[in-house]
Amino acid sequence: MLAPAAASALKARRTQTFKAFYATIRSLRQPPPTVEVDDLDTPDNDFILSLLKANPSLRDTKSYLATFGVRPQLPERTNPVHPSTLLDTSNSSIQKEAPDISVNKSIEQVKPSPSPIVSSILNPVYRRTALVKLQGPFTDKQLDSIARGMVYLEKLGLVSVIVVENDQLVRGDDGERSALIEEIMRVVTALETQGAQARPVLGTVVRLGPKPDDDDLPKPHDFVPPEAHVFPSDLVGIRSALRAGEIPVLPPFALDSFCRSVRVDSNDVLGALARGMVEAAALEGSDTKPDPHADYSQDINLAPLRLMIINREGGVPSYARAGFPHLLINLTSEHDYIRDTFDPSWSKEKPSSLANLSLARTCLAYMPPTSSAVMVSHRSPSSLIANLITNKPAVSSSLPHALLQGNRKLTRDTPTLLRRGQPIQVIRNLAGVDKAKMNYLLETSFKRTLNTDAFYKRLEKTLDFVVVAGDYIGAAIVTNESSPSSSEPISYLDKFAVLPSHQGDGTVDFLWVALHDESYGLGHPFSINPNGGKEGKGEGRDLVWRSRADNPINKWYFERSTGHMRLGSWVLFWCDAEKRLKMEEGRRANAGLSYIEEWEEDRLSQWADAVTKVPSAWK
Repeated sequence: MLAPAAASALKARRTQTFKAFYATIRSLRQPPPTVEVDDLDTPDNDFILSLLKANPSLRDTKSYLATFGVRPQLPERTNPVHPSTLLDTSNSSIQKEAPDISVNKSIEQVKPSPSPIVSSILNPVYRRTALVKLQGPFTDKQLDSIARGMVYLEKLGLVSVIVVENDQLVRGDDGERSALIEEIMRVVTALETQGAQARPVLGTVVRLGPKPDDDDLPKPHDFVPPEAHVFPSDLVGIRSALRAGEIPVLPPFALDSFCRSVRVDSNDVLGALARGMVEAAALEGSDTKPDPHADYSQDINLAPLRLMIINREGGVPSYARAGFPHLLINLTSEHDYIRDTFDPSWSKEKPSSLANLSLARTCLAYMPPTSSAVMVSHRSPSSLIANLITNKPAVSSSLPHALLQGNRKLTRDTPTLLRRGQPIQVIRNLAGVDKAKMNYLLETSFKRTLNTDAFYKRLEKTLDFVVVAGDYIGAAIVTNESSPSSSEPISYLDKFAVLPSHQGDGTVDFLWVALHDESYGLGHPFSINPNGGKEGKGEGRDLVWRSRADNPINKWYFERSTGHMRLGSWVLFWCDAEKRLKMEEGRRANAGLSYIEEWEEDRLSQWADAVTKVPSAWK
């Protein structure tokens, strides 16, 4: 028997639990206020504050340290591999990182500090490059803000190679060369004012036309090659600046067939640099012997880690967000559809969005698979730091649309993150599933042995569809589970898995968005995506799944589900069909939705009964 005070406390706690139970539903149907957008006029000493605002997870921190941290000494190679110059960047020789060769470091210098995370962030050992398109014109104040962001990135180990463009300078006009050089010097001055060292590289680095040996290579089918090329020897000026600790700033000039320096499209310059710098980095990583008299202590990996397009327009507008920018783009599966659905009215405010979208696809085709591109307004310099550390969009694109709508972080200046991504396909019959690859994916992701016979025998009867990312690097399996108290089957997410090697590279978000479009998001205009599924046609259904109570991924599920309920050692999650909620909200106008609607009564008990009867797929 509880004492009166204890009973009263227990009753109050139950009341709080009841309220918390529906907190997720309430927040989805009436989105709460969010944090304010970044102050545009940040002080000069906000570097640490910008790091804290990035809010990196443990995985983000480990990934950052793996990229920029202390490099272990590499053993001498016995079987050297000569890199290829083919366009296929999946070649392992091109993806290799150049070793950090330092001949003047003592043991004391290499010894890590007592706080490796802090020292690695504030004083990185291994520096990488970023290609930056500075698409102006910008005022002096805007340039100062951009330069401050470049300096912050340099402190974190990412050194920019900047190509300056001015959209107001018409190509071929008298005085365009002197005007562009003046823009170069303005950028250099802004960088040096913020404490960086910068060098104008006014000599032509890029050559017009295809590379001489390109005729012998297969034509790329998934991107448009640049109308220019670079030889490794052409990068001497850029390499010299980087080794001297200076940020190279280039004009969009190229040598034509008559050896004249002419102004060309800056996108061709950036595309040529992306390919040339990757090939030069691969050559540096080959078995060529370094110069014993050269100082490589300030050397840098030329292969670009990021492509940054800084302009006055911001990201690529999205029809799903009423012209507000896309958050994350899977270029492999979304590029053509974004181009086809681009509203002509957007061209007035964002005339270069599609050109920059194609630029990102071209550059990322040459850059390492872990690379990404970001299209950002000059008003959001702090977002560059968050992108570098987390390699994620400002807000996850896989969050429920109710949480994205009204979010004050989402403005017309919100950056767009672009990745090479993976093709997405929807399979609706078990015969179309590659069981061997699926087995490997599930067993590697869950680290358990699959009971293949029982698992696939069950799928023969219950399978609704399977969403597959790439070559089975990720998959979502949805089944139809029967319920004795309902004639309609329950849409059940049986498995959701991504290979560990692809966790953190955007595949999880791409996969969940495709799952959304085929299940609880079906029927909405923003679910019309060319992934081989229903392409937005049909009625959405509530999606249900279960997860172990101690599953570390549950935090991610909490953020994306409409609600959850604990069932002993399990947690039941669900996502409400969005079209039905939207229609009901519109019908009621300002009345809004209640915590529990009529059609929602008793559904939790039906779901709980169904999901607890699903047999284990593991041995």
